[in-house]
Amino acid sequence: MNTAQSEPIKTPFDLNHNDLYQRWRDKKFHNYPSQLGDLVVEINDPRNLSEVEFNKLLSVCQQTNMVLYAGKTGDDPDAEIPLALGRRFQLTHLDHNWLADESGLTSLTVVDNKDEDNARQNYIPYSNKAINWHTDGYYNIAEKQIYGLNLHCVVPAIEGGENRLMDHEVVYSLLRDKNPDYIQALMADDVMIIPPRLDKEGNVVRAEESGPVFSIHASGNLHMRYTIRTRNVIWKDEPLTQEALNYLSQILENESPYSYQGKLESGMGLVSNNVLHDRSAFADDATQKRLLYRARYYDRLAGTDVYI
Repeated sequence: MNTAQSEPIKTPFDLNHNDLYQRWRDKKFHNYPSQLGDLVVEINDPRNLSEVEFNKLLSVCQQTNMVLYAGKTGDDPDAEIPLALGRRFQLTHLDHNWLADESGLTSLTVVDNKDEDNARQNYIPYSNKAINWHTDGYYNIAEKQIYGLNLHCVVPAIEGGENRLMDHEVVYSLLRDKNPDYIQALMADDVMIIPPRLDKEGNVVRAEESGPVFSIHASGNLHMRYTIRTRNVIWKDEPLTQEALNYLSQILENESPYSYQGKLESGMGLVSNNVLHDRSAFADDATQKRLLYRARYYDRLAGTDVYI
C-alpha cells in the first residue's frame, strides 16, 4: 500500500515562499483594473448565461476576485436570478443564516423598527445606516467560513447606498510589501475575537469565536476575515498587531487606485470571493424601497484559484 503523503500546496501567500510571491505579485498587478467600469460585464439574463458571457465574467474574477454584472432583468424579484448565477460558478453550499429567507438568500431591505417581532430590526444591514469595511460572515465559525458572495440589486435606494470594493489579495500584498511581519501578526489564531451573541434573555446563541484575519485554505487560496468596526471585534492587544491593523485601516480609508466605488442599479450585481466592501447610508421614499438579495456561500468561485 502506498502510504506516501502528497506535498503541501506551495502558495504565494506563505511567507516562506518569497520567490513564488514575487512572481504572483507581478502577474497580479499587471494591467490590474484602474476604474470601476473595468469590472462591469454586460449580460442578458443571469439565469441563462451564454458561454461568452460567463467567460467574460470569469476572466475579470480571475484577476480581481470580483466582477460586476449588468443584466437586463430590471426589478424582477425572482430569487433564481442570483441563485442561478451562483450555480454557474459552482456556488452551491449556501449559508442559511438565521435571518435568511426560505430560499437561502437574505433580503437586505429596511425593516420597520416598530415591528418588535422582527429580529432583523436590531441589525444594521436591515437599516439605512452606513456599514463600514468588512468581509461577510467574519463572525462565522472556522468550519463555516464565507468564501463566495453575491449581491443582486432588485431596487436601488433613491439616494445613497453606494458600495466601495477592494480585493483582499491586493490588501494582503500592500501589507506584505510594507512589512511581512504584519502578515505574520494577522495570521495568528488569536488576533481577532468575536464576542458571543446573546438573545433578549441573555442566553448565548453564538459562542465567542477567535481566529486570524488572513488564512490560507488547503487549496492554497487566500481567505480574509475582517471588520473595521471595533464594536464587533476584540483585537489582540499587542504592538505589532496594532501597527498592522492601523496600516490596514490606512489602506482602506486613503485614496487608492485599487479601491472602487459605485452603486448597483436594478438588474446589476456583484459576484466575488468575499472581497472587502462597505455601504454608504441611503434613503428610501414611499415609491422606491431599496432591496438587495445577498447570497453567502461556503464555496469559492470555480476557476479562480490562485495562479502563478
